[in-house]
Amino acid sequence: MTVSRALRGAPDVSAQTRQRVLTATEQLGYVGNRLALSLSSQKTNLVAVVVPSMSNIVFPEVLTGISTGLEGSGMQAVFGLSDYDTRKERDVIRDMLSWRPSAIIVTGLDQPEDTVRILKSADIPVIQIMDLDGTPIDFNVGLSHGKAGEEMARALIASGRKRFGYIGSALERDLRAAKRKAGFERALHESGLAFIGQRLGDTLSSVSLGKYLTQQLLRDEPNLDCIYYSNDDMAAGGAFAGIEASRTDDILMAGFNGLELAAALPVRIATSKSPRRMIGEVAARLACGSMAPDIPSSGKITAFVPEITGIVPGNSGS
Repeated sequence: MTVSRALRGAPDVSAQTRQRVLTATEQLGYVGNRLALSLSSQKTNLVAVVVPSMSNIVFPEVLTGISTGLEGSGMQAVFGLSDYDTRKERDVIRDMLSWRPSAIIVTGLDQPEDTVRILKSADIPVIQIMDLDGTPIDFNVGLSHGKAGEEMARALIASGRKRFGYIGSALERDLRAAKRKAGFERALHESGLAFIGQRLGDTLSSVSLGKYLTQQLLRDEPNLDCIYYSNDDMAAGGAFAGIEASRTDDILMAGFNGLELAAALPVRIATSKSPRRMIGEVAARLACGSMAPDIPSSGKITAFVPEITGIVPGNSGS
């Protein structure tokens, strides 16, 4: 019984005894049976995590934050991919919940009604991350993508930009990018402006797609002085297209996420830096019930505001 309590981290076991037990388990190569423990508690030490993609650095950084937030808690994250497909997301969530996790972290606030129903009936903490534009089921950690688009547009207009284009891809699936575009357009409308030209791809975003669509847009709309992209991957591709066309002095490319890739490019890119790792870490702390007092939260909502970089005020470059 003492060994069992020590392995579970019970507080009534002395540090000396716990260390003796841990030393013995290492010598024996012992691995505990969490499934057996879950039979009595009806829950495991698992935290289910569902993200849409691993094709760029954004969500790996979120997962890094989750791993950091779970350190020392005895909880273990298990991950699933939805590929921006709501039906696949529903199936992944249902499968993960069958393992009786102690909490589940899902991306976004736009799940269909049947998926929301499944999450609500799980009777565990549900932490929705990355987005604040919607109605959360339980806990919510992220930023407003609509406001992020608005603030980027206002900053670009204040810097002197007037002739805007837009490039994005798969906005019917990447709903957060669609919200940023809508927010950007609202801010343009407030100033009596609009996108002069747009190019939208059908596949998920990539550097190569950003370059290809930028080449098309610059060919058809040569008078642009700024292009807003769905994210930094697409903006990086746009930068390469601008370099080839010798247009980087008079056109500013603006993206979203604040990736290191954007900072490493030979030309300047404006971007909104999303706190991806911190979002993951806060979500993990909520999942294991150990919220730090220094995290900016209000009730069950933790809101972040992305920092805009790469814009020189009052200089349009043209």
